[in-house]
Amino acid sequence: MATNSNLNLSINPAGLSRRQVLYSLVATTSAASFAGTSLWSTATAADTWEPLNRFPRMTHEFFVDQAKASATRHLERLNRLQTKSDAQQYVRDVQQRIARSFGPQPQRTPLNPRVTKTTQRDGYRIENVIFDSRPGFPVTANLYVPTQSQTPMPGVVGTCGHSSNGKAEKAYQSFAQGLARQGYVCLIYDPIGQGERLQYVNEKLGSKIGVGVAEHLHAGNQQFLVGEFFGMWRAWDGMRALDYLMTRPEVDKQRIGVTGNSGGGTMTTWLCGLEQRWSMAAPSCFVTTFLRNLENELPADTEQCPPAALALGLDHADFLAAMAPKPVIILAKERDYSTSMDRRKFYQRLRRSIVSSEAEENIALFYGPTGHGYSQENWREAMYSWFNRVAAISGDTAGRGFDGVLETTASGSVFRRAGDRYRRRSDVGVPEQGQVATEPATRTIRLHR
Repeated sequence: MATNSNLNLSINPAGLSRRQVLYSLVATTSAASFAGTSLWSTATAADTWEPLNRFPRMTHEFFVDQAKASATRHLERLNRLQTKSDAQQYVRDVQQRIARSFGPQPQRTPLNPRVTKTTQRDGYRIENVIFDSRPGFPVTANLYVPTQSQTPMPGVVGTCGHSSNGKAEKAYQSFAQGLARQGYVCLIYDPIGQGERLQYVNEKLGSKIGVGVAEHLHAGNQQFLVGEFFGMWRAWDGMRALDYLMTRPEVDKQRIGVTGNSGGGTMTTWLCGLEQRWSMAAPSCFVTTFLRNLENELPADTEQCPPAALALGLDHADFLAAMAPKPVIILAKERDYSTSMDRRKFYQRLRRSIVSSEAEENIALFYGPTGHGYSQENWREAMYSWFNRVAAISGDTAGRGFDGVLETTASGSVFRRAGDRYRRRSDVGVPEQGQVATEPATRTIRLHR
């Protein structure tokens, strides 16, 4: 297949850094002032501004230059793809490079699944599940199972973002409930260091160092010292979640997707590159480019920075390209941290990497009008429609109202609907004490090697 010349890409053809652009502006202003025209008052002159760059400029610009050089090589490689055979070889090569970056996968050990409680809802049930992704390393999850659909049903693994309460976050419960009502078996699980999976637990069952980001960075930095990558631990939980979903007799093993937002969008993206059993994917509010993240100084956890990614010539698009020709929809927001240009550039690169594999119809980009988050237009209007097309389900994407929030607490859970007062229940909590670290024979990440 001939290359579409409109898809040829380039980076900053002028070769100007942001500092050079600023210097150019200052020089232009000086010239204008010399000519008797003032573009801004001396009270706001450039030399009185606080630097926008929060990091030492020399260090930051060094890494930006490294990312820019890697991105240039990456685009040159994409632009050399001419045929279907070229694209297929590129996908195979990307899969190998991703595996090298994340490191060896652990042995698949028994999941030891157990259901601690079942809650019946209108049209579906919720099973509180614990499974072991590694020996003695339990994962707390909720399984949403339709009760009015014919089996086998399609399945979805939901990966959570940086919610302190993990899988109990309203946005994640919302899409899980909606998927169940449309006929999907949906498994959402707590990330390490969130929800019921705190790793550095104090006597009050809180985190000694901070829930979410703090625990991720703490564990990630410790693992760097012993040659491991926290992102592989996080991704392995997702891969074992897929293993568990495939053990369920209600699930069609040929129709299983993955979706998540923000930090869950990170995991969805990485899982697309590491796991070939997915049938479809919908990462939300994450995918862009490594270069753009560095230039924008966006915050990132340890697991969001794969080792040697730039040296291996990898970028975000490659992780989704590794799934080709399976269907992927990129869920983005107009008011997200990254600009619309970032997402469109990412989309172009992804299309370029698979265009010759005759799978263009299996890649889409959706923009919601709001800010960062897995809000209704992303999961209801876009993700549902995409998954329904792939799974051949004629679901109602308008859906029904939200069934209520299930919120985990240290001593159990509380359940509320809009306008209701709290009343204690254990609908979403999995371990008896509210933290899986209190369960017998449990090992936390800091004790693993």
